[in-house]
Amino acid sequence: MREALFIKKNKDRWLRDQHLPPADPDEMAASFTQLVDDLAYAKTFYPSGKVTSYINAQASKIYLDIYKNRKEESNRIITFWRYDLPLTIRKHHGILFFAFLLFTLFFVIGFFTASADESVAADVLSPGYIEETHANIAKGNPFGIYEGGNSLFTWLGIMVNNTAVALRTFSSGIVFGLPSLYDLAETGVMVGVFDQLFAAKGLGTDFWLVVFVHGTLEIAAFILAGGAGLILGKGFLFPGTIKRLDAFKQGAKDGMKIIIGLLPVFALAAFFEGFITRLYNDISALTTAVFALSVVFVIWYFIIYPIRLYKRLPVQLNEEEA
Repeated sequence: MREALFIKKNKDRWLRDQHLPPADPDEMAASFTQLVDDLAYAKTFYPSGKVTSYINAQASKIYLDIYKNRKEESNRIITFWRYDLPLTIRKHHGILFFAFLLFTLFFVIGFFTASADESVAADVLSPGYIEETHANIAKGNPFGIYEGGNSLFTWLGIMVNNTAVALRTFSSGIVFGLPSLYDLAETGVMVGVFDQLFAAKGLGTDFWLVVFVHGTLEIAAFILAGGAGLILGKGFLFPGTIKRLDAFKQGAKDGMKIIIGLLPVFALAAFFEGFITRLYNDISALTTAVFALSVVFVIWYFIIYPIRLYKRLPVQLNEEEA
């Protein structure tokens, strides 16, 4: 068998074992056995090939995972944040980007629809909320709604609510991803209408600098949660070359991994909303800095870092090599 054909035949399994190693000891042992067989074949027919070095490295890693001291269990959380979650996000960048585009499309629709018809805001946002916002704008404190209430209770309440919404958005993706699509569209419209409410009063820039002190992380996490729901639905609808049930299980695993990774993001966004956003009048430099750092974090950790990490993998078994 030609080396290129050998790679093409086995690369999906190799990459799956590399990026998403089995947690079950029996599955790990089975993967190790398969890799040993592949390594023996590669050493026989391609002794100096890159694929031989790659398989050897993978087999060695699984061997160590099976037999090394259990003290590495303490590093599992670090490994999750440094490697597992970013590589899972990179694997599904296409779907997550689609979720972002869908949200943006309906954000624009919500914004311009509300611009053309003022009654739309009342249909999307509660009338009481709109009245309070208009009253705050008239008093010269347009975002005063964020200054009310107990900071601690606000933080905990928003964190629990947003986490519950994200879990619902993800789990509902089991219905072919349709509810997740709806949630993304609905959230996009809501944010667009909310933005227009302030932009109509000449406060469009202020909206971003204040609301997105917490909104940057919050909205990014909602988009990713919607994307996780689409990943779940896609696993069932488009299984590719593997069994539909296996594809569904993998989609559920990847989606849940993203949701787990978003839990601290929701917690931090809620903390910002409860404790930091309300300081926009008193310490505007702090709120602006938090907004800017949040934007940098989202772009770096969810876009740039996963791509750079993927490119640093030992061997890229892409279509050109196959």
